[in-house]
Formats: sequence, C-alpha cells, structure tokens
Amino acid sequence: MKKTSVAELKEIAKDLRKKAVTMIYEAQSGHPGGSLSAADFVTACYFREMNIDPKNPKWEDRDRFVLSKGHVCPIQYAALGTLGFFPEEVLHTLRKEGSILQGHPDMKKCPGIDISTGSLGQGLACAVGMAIAGKNDGKDYRVFAVVGDGECQEGEIWEACQTANKYELDNLIVFVDNNNLQIDGTTDEVMPNIDLGKKFEAFGFDVYNIDGNDMEEIVRTLDTIRMRKDHKPKCIFAQTIKGKGVSFMENSVSWHGVAPNQEEYEQAMKELEEGF
Repeated sequence: MKKTSVAELKEIAKDLRKKAVTMIYEAQSGHPGGSLSAADFVTACYFREMNIDPKNPKWEDRDRFVLSKGHVCPIQYAALGTLGFFPEEVLHTLRKEGSILQGHPDMKKCPGIDISTGSLGQGLACAVGMAIAGKNDGKDYRVFAVVGDGECQEGEIWEACQTANKYELDNLIVFVDNNNLQIDGTTDEVMPNIDLGKKFEAFGFDVYNIDGNDMEEIVRTLDTIRMRKDHKPKCIFAQTIKGKGVSFMENSVSWHGVAPNQEEYEQAMKELEEGF
C-alpha cells in the first residue's frame, strides 16, 4: 500500500478522467460513461492500494487487476500510462491500428494488463483462478476485479462466485460498478435495478455498500478489507454515476459508447477541471 492521501487521489482521479475522455475524443471511439463511473475506485486501487511495479509488470508477487467490463479500458490505460507502465504519449493511440491500447485490454500487447477481457462475464472467473493460484502457491498477492451491473446478468459471474466461496478466497476483492444503466438487449430499454449486493452476500461474500464516487469512502472501505482475514471473498458494491464529472454525460445511457465532438470535448474538459 502507498501512503497517497485522499486529496491526492482526488486530483489523480480528475486527471485520469481527463485523459480517458481525451483518448476517446481523439480516437472518436470508445466508452466514456463507464470509464468515468469507475474512475475513483480504479484510482484508489492503482495509486494507493495495490502492490505493483511499473518497471516489472510481470512480477510474480504483484497484486492483480482484472477489468472484467473491458470496454471501459480507457480509464485503466490512463492509470497505467500515468504510473509509467508505458510512455504517456502512447495514450494518444487508443484503438489505432498497431497500438498496444486496443478497444479491450490485451495482455499480449499492453504492459500492466493481467488478463485480456471484453467478453462480459468471463473476467471474474479469471480473477477467481488467479486468487486460487495465489492460495495454492502460498503467495500474499491479492486480486482486484471490476464487473458491471449489467454484466452480472451473465451466469458465469455467479458460477465464479460459487467457486470463490468454496475455496474461501479472502484474497479476492470484487468491485461492482453499479451505475444503474444496464440495457435490455431486446428492447434497448433501461432494465430495473436489482439488489446485486444481496446476491453477492447470498453467495458467501462479505459485502460493503458504498458510494463508489466518494474517495474517502472507497479508501476507508479498502482499509477495512485489508485488515479482515475471515476466509470470505469481498464485494465492494459501489453505487456510481455513469459519466461522472461531465454534466451532459451523467446518468445518460446514450453516452455508453459514444465519443464527444470537439464542442462536447471542450466542455467536458472544462467541467472535469473546474467542476460543475
């Protein structure tokens, strides 16, 4: 764990949001809504909580990070570039041919990506496998996974949860980015919210219900979890705002996978820097 203050983390999260939106604008492709909703806990993990080494991305004893909702990779790329896993100028190559920063995380191309993701529902199973390996190998590393609320409609999520409970994986921490804008693929309408926190609890997880855009609460929760060794996997059920920090993107499903035009980009940069 690094001794990064909450005030410093808030500034870093603001910077990562700006970088993520810039990447999507320059590429004219990507997913801003979920990148912005996940920005705060991604920042807390990478810049305070996780034991990682940008100079040695494959270090065997590192903590692992699995972005199961891989389409929001711009916020992860922004974190990795800022930390020095690759030169920051690479952030301007999102989704370009030959870039290490593909539209979904690719572990064979991008340093710092622990598993390739993108097919929703599969990432948590990979995280569970990593956590089991850590236990079997007598390692102290932890595995952090991020899943979306809509992604939790996939049955594989709950099969992974059953396995995490069976093997008492208290080295697994799952963030649910609950921005409440999951879409019914048959009707394109927003689906009613369900209490996913209770579902994780029913599957044997310690569940922490938090404001996922409140840095103080995120840090406090991670501090609590770090001290708790009770043979149970952990779920941080994070209530978030899709598009957090940009007025016209907040709570708007239309900004799930749309890039801003120049006017929208300039407004977004101003609002992220100054608040709105």
